[in-house]
Amino acid sequence: MRRLFWKFFTVVWLAMAGSIALLFAVTSLFESPFEEEVANRERRLALEMTAQVLQSDGLDAAKKLVEDLRRTGRELPIRFNQRPSAADCAAKAGPNLAMNVTSDGDCYELEIGGSPQGLISRAWPRTVPWLAALMAAAAAAYWLARYFITPVEQLRFGLRAIANGQLDVRIAHTIGSKRDEVASLAHDLDATAARLQELQAAQQQLFHDVSHEIRSPLSRLQAAIGVLQQNPSRLSAMIERMVREVERLDELVGGILTLARLSERQDPRFDRQTLDIVDLIREIVEDARFEALSRDVTVEYEGVNTFVASVNGELIYRALENVIRNAIAHTKNKTTVLVRSEVHGQQIQLSIKDMGLGVPEAELDAIFKPFSQSSIATARSGFGLGLAITRRAAEWHGGSATARNIPSGGLCVEVTIPISNGQ
Repeated sequence: MRRLFWKFFTVVWLAMAGSIALLFAVTSLFESPFEEEVANRERRLALEMTAQVLQSDGLDAAKKLVEDLRRTGRELPIRFNQRPSAADCAAKAGPNLAMNVTSDGDCYELEIGGSPQGLISRAWPRTVPWLAALMAAAAAAYWLARYFITPVEQLRFGLRAIANGQLDVRIAHTIGSKRDEVASLAHDLDATAARLQELQAAQQQLFHDVSHEIRSPLSRLQAAIGVLQQNPSRLSAMIERMVREVERLDELVGGILTLARLSERQDPRFDRQTLDIVDLIREIVEDARFEALSRDVTVEYEGVNTFVASVNGELIYRALENVIRNAIAHTKNKTTVLVRSEVHGQQIQLSIKDMGLGVPEAELDAIFKPFSQSSIATARSGFGLGLAITRRAAEWHGGSATARNIPSGGLCVEVTIPISNGQ
């Protein structure tokens, strides 16, 4: 990662330094060719003005003029060199920017100190700001490199941790208060890790529940075989018990396979048929009435008379049957389970209401998870796969399945199925 840092730093700094160097070269190459001549004329003019003041007003006035020029920011250091005799003023002054002046009978040689600036002396004051700009560009490039590369290092650390199975890693807090795309990527990585951790926990729980559910009927089968070995005369009774356990195993395996197919990442392939969902509901209700007679429970249907849709008949049948049978199992004796249908646009909404104890609010979504049982259930019925299959089947058709408590008591499960979700 350090190589990427220095690459980023070098590219950014070279781009900024190149721009600064280009600007410096342009300002240097296109400098006015008359600048030096203008400077010499300015110096000559200042010398002549000082000489006139010296000749007319005396030495003090000339020195005051030089001081005033210095205060204005002009670097024109004029020196007053007194000659031994007035006769020396007749001689020609030495340098080009020097002259002899007579004032009050004294002879003075006026000379501007120094000489016109050379190339280096002229260029140096202009070079300092550009060098400062280059240093600032280096600092900015370093900061930008750290700003972008440090989060990438954190992302790399998080991805490596996830690859090693450390799904509890979180890196968003290490990014700080940034609100850019890199910070969003860090939050997405945390969300991915949390989801993977949740799926891993759900998978482990699923393995535990499946093994537990399969172990129970297998244990009873082993017990029945043991009884037969010790007492062969109980063959008929044990065979009947073994048949029931085999049927339970078959039901469990079938439910697990259906749930696994509905949980595939890729779209599970189920054939679709065009059929009347209301006819399926009436058939399920008719069978449920017979099953509910033992507890004096009534199953009623209200709603539309027909709703033709493109669905998988087996999935819809199992989904609705699971909900209705679950309602019968949990409603109170001598009560009614009401199945009601309403059509809203291009979908049918089915509500199955019982008159049982309901479900705690915190568990209304959990009951749709595999092998889930309500904490207030008085007795265990089934494997806890029915409502999970119902929700997955509804979602596969483009619908939904939810549950809510009825204020007067009981649970209402609502299943929505569209005419077709375009699959």
